[in-house]
Amino acid sequence: MDGTTEKDPLRARLQHMEKQAELGGGADRIAKQHEAGKLTARERIDLLLDPGSFTEMDKFVTHRSHDFGMGDKKILGDGVVTGYGTVEGRQIFVFAQDFTVFGGSLSGAYAQKICKIMDMAMRVGAPVIGLNDSGGARIQEGVESLAGYADIFLRNTLASGVVPQISLILGPCAGGAVYSPAITDFIMMVKNTSYMFITGPDVIKTVTHEEVSKEDLGGALAHNQKSGVAHFAAENEQNAILLTRELLSFLPSNNQEDPPAQPCDDDPFRADEGLKSIVPSNPNKPYDIKEIIRAVVDNKHFFEVQEHFARNMVIGFARMNGKPVGIVANQPAVLAGVLDIDASVKAARFVRFCDCFNIPLITLVDVPGFLPGTDQEWGGIITHGAKLLYAFAEATVPKVTLITRKAYGGAYDVMASKHIRADINYAYPTAEIAVMGPEGAVNIIFRNELLKASDPNAERTRLVNDYREKFANPYKAAELGYIDEVIRPEDTRAKLIRALEMLKNKRQENPPRKHGNIPL
Repeated sequence: MDGTTEKDPLRARLQHMEKQAELGGGADRIAKQHEAGKLTARERIDLLLDPGSFTEMDKFVTHRSHDFGMGDKKILGDGVVTGYGTVEGRQIFVFAQDFTVFGGSLSGAYAQKICKIMDMAMRVGAPVIGLNDSGGARIQEGVESLAGYADIFLRNTLASGVVPQISLILGPCAGGAVYSPAITDFIMMVKNTSYMFITGPDVIKTVTHEEVSKEDLGGALAHNQKSGVAHFAAENEQNAILLTRELLSFLPSNNQEDPPAQPCDDDPFRADEGLKSIVPSNPNKPYDIKEIIRAVVDNKHFFEVQEHFARNMVIGFARMNGKPVGIVANQPAVLAGVLDIDASVKAARFVRFCDCFNIPLITLVDVPGFLPGTDQEWGGIITHGAKLLYAFAEATVPKVTLITRKAYGGAYDVMASKHIRADINYAYPTAEIAVMGPEGAVNIIFRNELLKASDPNAERTRLVNDYREKFANPYKAAELGYIDEVIRPEDTRAKLIRALEMLKNKRQENPPRKHGNIPL
């Protein structure tokens, strides 16, 4: 104790209480947390925020329960650390669940702490970051803990589209607890130490007799590759927190602001000769759309989102002349870039996020159509594909579209075509815009002629070439004004930046309504 506190018992009491609160569940439980490969709640906050910027709130809150001996088990802070600070100098609000205190389980008082900072974030217009590591509802509190979850869910919903919300899953997140992250904009998970599920392996074994581990059921890779619930799979907690800081750098603090621009040392008008050869002359040969993305964005840096899920669709953030943009692109290297259920939902949610937060959209199109099959039809591809159509049509941010190769059938319409209010539509000379590919079109249009032909194969080849010459190119669409300009690939960066600069003051409003009824 220093000399000041010896003379001032009030200061001494404050210092003692602060130390007690900062110890959480105590040294032994902190050691167990570290042994499990996890950081403590306070260590996570220190990594996330700028040094010295954290201001804690409700440090001395305790639970109100007296049942099951809980009256004798009160720990200052009650298992969640809440407050505010800065990331790269910008205001954010944060809550960090503390697994060392009652397994991070949620009580009524704990929920009120989270609700308080969420309410404040809405009032001041700042992002909310949730660091989740909790065993779920505190059973000893019964319905009060369930009510606490619902209070949080309500605030997640009301904050949606108003301030960015990011969830980091850094340990268990099970049962009703998963619905708060599910409503937020982005979910980060950590390989081998975090998991999410509604019902755990034991319940599943009892009910369905399936045997599955926590990691296989709801680990980072399960939710990044299979379900699409999560957006990022980090190698460790430090990496997850660094990814979160970078993600925030692309986002405005709220829906009334523009996304944060940064100085750009990459020539906005530089030509890239390498772009001439990325799209193959053979229309059936795959290529990696990310090569085009990296070639045109600032400093070749593309921050991909949901990299492991629905890989036939690529989404993510980049900067163009220092300003953040959202990028949506078909990936011809996976399933030929076809649209299916997962790709449609993945892109639709991203488009809506960008539209919420005033982030311009660049769409790169190379799509042969929608994936056929009973699984897709019975799985609801009609409804899910309509989500992407709805999202693009509803979006009022600047929208610039580039068709690099195929744009066939309804998928041409859906992928930010001129007809659903894209502002500027470009095409490469390699673009093919038609109802379907030349081979399929010829088989339908000239079915009878081919049956009567003396050499059907030669006749089919002639007709396919003729169809390709007339329709499988960008010039018919350009003639009709559906394509604003056919551009040379090497000029892509300059063309995109000029279009975005022209659109920077775009104002467009949807008809007055409470909200639309997106085909969920």
